[in-house]
Amino acid sequence: MSFFSVKQTRTRLNRSELAVPGSSPDFFEKAAKSDTDVIFLDLEDSVAPDDKEKARENVIKALNEIDFGKKIISVRINGLDTYYMYRDVVDVMEQGGERLDLIMIPKVGTAKDVYAVDMLVTQIENKIGRKKKIGFEMIVETALGMQNVYEIATASKRNESLHFGIADYAASTKAKTTGIGTQNPKYSVLTDPDSKGNRDVVWSDMWHYPLSRMIIAARAAGLRPVDGPFGEIKDSDAYKSSANRAAVLGCEGKWAIHPSQIDLANKIFTPPEEEVAKAKRILEAMKEAQKQGKGAASLDGRLIDLASVRQAEVMVQKAELIKK
Repeated sequence: MSFFSVKQTRTRLNRSELAVPGSSPDFFEKAAKSDTDVIFLDLEDSVAPDDKEKARENVIKALNEIDFGKKIISVRINGLDTYYMYRDVVDVMEQGGERLDLIMIPKVGTAKDVYAVDMLVTQIENKIGRKKKIGFEMIVETALGMQNVYEIATASKRNESLHFGIADYAASTKAKTTGIGTQNPKYSVLTDPDSKGNRDVVWSDMWHYPLSRMIIAARAAGLRPVDGPFGEIKDSDAYKSSANRAAVLGCEGKWAIHPSQIDLANKIFTPPEEEVAKAKRILEAMKEAQKQGKGAASLDGRLIDLASVRQAEVMVQKAELIKK
């Protein structure tokens, strides 16, 4: 291990994150009663310009009146390049009470963007004597943001998670797609002809690199990486495929832009019972090996060492968090 120690952010369950437009208050109660881990009340992309102020009022009212239970509550503010942003932060924090847990910052391009929001949030917290410190979620959804992703991840002690904003990222990089999280059959390779001249088209994942890069930056900074939206809300198989890919790469969870996606995300990002049981057996086997002065052990015909222990500990800790 490196001599440099990575401090981990606050532990929160983040398997599913439900997006709820601030201009649709009828959805707030339904979101509160859902099984999602995190709700973000949106003041940005899902709200029309003429509805921005009313949406902000709706969100403030919800924070004061709706019982969200133990759910983590976030508000996505408008971008720093708009004149809505400062009022989003000031009004929501000064009038929204203590219920808010996180602020989601969209289209973060540089570390200075995070610094600017941090300065404003800190001043408000000090002024009103807020007891609960606000954390930050940051969406990486531009080429600039991806280029500066690690600097963004380490820009503030409030930072908790990085999210992959796939649609705006595609627009920023001028990718050849109009879907949200879907693939393009042209991003593929053609195999060499076999003995009969037949060739296969093998699809590749056009989002693998940016998602992996964001995950690495998040983990290197001790943050939670979260995969963003998937637009085909009626295609549950494609959503599960996208979420499984993100889970395998190391994401903590994925957005749900429709209630039907919540259970899909929760199931995929919950370790299966048999895997948790195996992880516990690994910890027990290593414990016995260490009693005998050994640095490794054998379990079910496979070598396990300290790296295996660290993997097992992550899985067991997540299972315990979900159980709680």
